[in-house]
Amino acid sequence: MESQEDAEVIEELKAYRAKDIPYSRVLSSMCTTPHPIAVKAHQIFLETNLGDPGIFKGTRELEGKLIRMLGELLNKQDAVGYICSGGTEANIQGIRAARNLKRKDVKRDANIIIPKTAHFSFEKIGDILGVEIRRAGIDEDYRVDIGEVERLIDSNTVAIVGIAGTTELGQIDPIEDLSDLAIESQVELHVDAAFGGLVIPFMDEPYPFDFRNDGVSSITIDPHKMGMATIPAGGILYRSVEYLQSLEIETPYLTSKTQFTLTGTRPGTGVASAYAVLKALGFNGMKKIVKKCMRNTRMLVEEMEQLGFEPVIEPVMNVVSFKTEKSEEIKRELYRRKWVISTIREPKAIRFVVMPHVTDDVIVNFIAEFRKVVKDI
Repeated sequence: MESQEDAEVIEELKAYRAKDIPYSRVLSSMCTTPHPIAVKAHQIFLETNLGDPGIFKGTRELEGKLIRMLGELLNKQDAVGYICSGGTEANIQGIRAARNLKRKDVKRDANIIIPKTAHFSFEKIGDILGVEIRRAGIDEDYRVDIGEVERLIDSNTVAIVGIAGTTELGQIDPIEDLSDLAIESQVELHVDAAFGGLVIPFMDEPYPFDFRNDGVSSITIDPHKMGMATIPAGGILYRSVEYLQSLEIETPYLTSKTQFTLTGTRPGTGVASAYAVLKALGFNGMKKIVKKCMRNTRMLVEEMEQLGFEPVIEPVMNVVSFKTEKSEEIKRELYRRKWVISTIREPKAIRFVVMPHVTDDVIVNFIAEFRKVVKDI
């Protein structure tokens, strides 16, 4: 029976939680309400810690099954990797492995080449790993300019980066061309598909962004985004085991002799919840989710165009931004009314992510409020 003290603590927690904005009013996040089966799986694995895999043997075995699932989805069933905290950690580990493998070939400070549209996690990577960040420009479709990437490569380049689902526009870089360039230049190619990794494979005409390109060495993919797993559940996959081996350190007091992960303690909840969703829904179920999100994205575009707002680009996936010089004013006023969107700087625009929680009812309610905001500003 719950004690009075426990009840008071729970009521306090509920009061703080009530201050959070519910997902039903959030059109900016790349995370979403977890799938019900993800929540059930999470609860079963609450006390698991993959940092000590000899104790949690079943959880470690389940992680192996999930990595094989994701590898098959990314066109390499024997890919290796692990489930991590999210896209930032995965990107760090992708570049860290590339740097470690190429270290013997680099005479001076290592550098990596990223698109100007890359996620801000690469700023952290430059700081943490001590690699120079070189930014390549983009073309008129907001995809990385291959010519600029090629021009920036030198003898100290350890990796180039392509994005499969840019944060601001959901655009996909020309990964096939980057793969050819990586092979030609003998550098690693890391693909940040934190968002797109669980969208693109389920689209009607999926772009070949993954390991089917021989130059792709590592891929970031986050089940806690479109995979509807509980947070945290990111993922990093590599083409072969040598990448993991380049990250290994000795762990003499644990049940494993070595560890290749960035963090020590790792909850098994992300593994269990991500596996449960993919296993329960399967390819066809995930395809239905993506199809519905794309349909609702088109619905949002139609509504916004009727109000005079033009997309920066036609949506490639369920991310879309609309040009406006009043982007910050609109965002602030919407937030005051408890609606959350985001903005981008180049060009000035308001940005939306149409996740599974952004239903047609949510869009209808949002547009009604948005009309009032536009009229008032």
